[in-house]
Amino acid sequence: MPHILIVEDETIIRSALRRLLERNQYQVSEAGSVQEAQERFSIPTFDLIVSDLRLPGAPGTELIKLGQGTPVLIMTSYASLRSAVDSMKMGAVDYIAKPFDHDEMLQAVARILRDRQSSGGTPAEPRPTGKTAEKPGVDNSNGEIGIIGSCPPMQDLYSKIRKVAPTDSNVLIQGESGTGKELVARALHNLSRRAKAPMISVNCAAIPESLIESELFGHEKGAFTGASAGRAGLVEAADGGTLFLDEIGELPLEAQARLLRVLQEGEIRRVGSVQSQKVDVRLIAATHRDLKSLAKIGQFREDLYYRLHVIALKLPALRERGADVNEIASAFLLRQSARINRTDLKFAPDAEQAIRHYSWPGNVRELENAVERAVILSESPEISAELLGIDIELSDLEDDDFIGLAPQPGGSNTSHEPTEDLSLEDYFQHFVLEHQDHMTETELARKLGVSRKCLWERRQRLGIPRRKTGVASES
Repeated sequence: MPHILIVEDETIIRSALRRLLERNQYQVSEAGSVQEAQERFSIPTFDLIVSDLRLPGAPGTELIKLGQGTPVLIMTSYASLRSAVDSMKMGAVDYIAKPFDHDEMLQAVARILRDRQSSGGTPAEPRPTGKTAEKPGVDNSNGEIGIIGSCPPMQDLYSKIRKVAPTDSNVLIQGESGTGKELVARALHNLSRRAKAPMISVNCAAIPESLIESELFGHEKGAFTGASAGRAGLVEAADGGTLFLDEIGELPLEAQARLLRVLQEGEIRRVGSVQSQKVDVRLIAATHRDLKSLAKIGQFREDLYYRLHVIALKLPALRERGADVNEIASAFLLRQSARINRTDLKFAPDAEQAIRHYSWPGNVRELENAVERAVILSESPEISAELLGIDIELSDLEDDDFIGLAPQPGGSNTSHEPTEDLSLEDYFQHFVLEHQDHMTETELARKLGVSRKCLWERRQRLGIPRRKTGVASES
C-alpha cells in the first residue's frame, strides 16, 4: 500500500485530505510544517509527499530536496502561474490549486504513483473511486501537454488505450487533422512493454515519394544515384519498439507492399539488397482519410488495410468534446504564458464562451495557435474573443446556451422576455430592437455572446440598421 505524507498547516484541510486518501486505500501520515515532518518521519521513505506551498517556517518546496527523489505534489491557494512555474522549476512533480476537486486530487496522486512505479518499482497504487476515470499516461518529459479531457468519447478512448496498450496488436488511429493522434500513439507506446525502447514517428505525407522507401526501409551503397553509403531505415531504427506512421493514407503503393512484408513476416529488405533481416516492431498508424474507401478504388492496398485494422481507435473532433475545449485552452494558456513570463493572463468571459461554441475546424492545433497568438499580442490581463480571432455565428450556439447569454438588463424578467418558440434569428432581432436604444453595440454583443463583427454582419443580413442617435451610436 503506497504511503503518502501530507504537510499542511490548516488542520481542516489536512484532515479532509487524509480521509479522502485513506478512503481510497492509501496509507497516510501528516505534519503541520516541514520542521515537524523532519522531526517525526524519515521523509525519503514515503512514496509521495503532498504539501502546501505556504507553510510556517520553510516553504513546501523545501521537501523536494529533503525527499531525495520522492515525488512532491505542491498545493496552494495562491493559484498564480508564477508559483506553479517556480515550484515545477524547483523539482515539484505536479501542482494543484486549492480548493481542489476530490477527483482531480485522486487522479493526480494515482498518476504520480503510477509514473514512479514504472520508473522505480514502488508498490502499485489503488484505483481511484472518483467519478472521473483515470487518464492514460503520456510522454510529458519534454513539457508538452498530454491528453486532456473527460467527455464520454474521451473516457471511452482512455479505456480502450489501457486495454490495447499492453498488447502487440497493430492499431489504426482515425480522426481529423489536429485532433492529437500522435498523443494517442505516444500513450499506447508508454503503457506498453516496449516503453523503454524507441518510438519512431514518421509523417508519410512529409517525405517525397521518391525517397520514402529508402527512409523507411534503408538502402545499400550504390542502390541509387547518390547512395554513397549504406543506411538503416526508420523501421530498423524502431526494432524492439514502436513505429508510428502518421497519415499512412499518403504512403505510395510500392512502399505499402514493403510494409505489408514487415507486418506478415517480421522482416525488412533494404533498397538494393538481396538479404532480409528480422525486425520486432509494433506498428501504430494514423490517418484522417477513409482507408476502406481508398482500398475500394485501388489507392490503398486492401490486404494492408485489414492488417492495420486490427484495433481501430477513433479520436473525436474538438467540436464534439463539449467542455473539454475550455480545459484544453486553459492548459495552453498556462504553457504559453510561462514561455513569456506572464503571470496575470486569463480568458475574458466572452473568450470563454467563444472557445466553447466555436467549431474549431483545425481542432486542437488551431486552438493552440489561437491561444499562442493571443498570449503574444495581449496587452491586458484579460484575453478577449476578438484577440483569439474567434468569430462565432449565432447558428453555432445551442438554443438554450444562446438564451442564457442574454438576460434582461438589470436582471429583469418582465413580459418583454421572448416566447419559447422563437428561433435564434427571431430572438436576435427581438433582443436587438428591444435594447439598442439604451445599450451600446459592445454591450449588445456581450449580452448576445458574440463579437461586434458578428453582430454587425447579422444586422446586415437581417436588415436591422444601427441607430444613429442616443447611446447606441458609440461615436
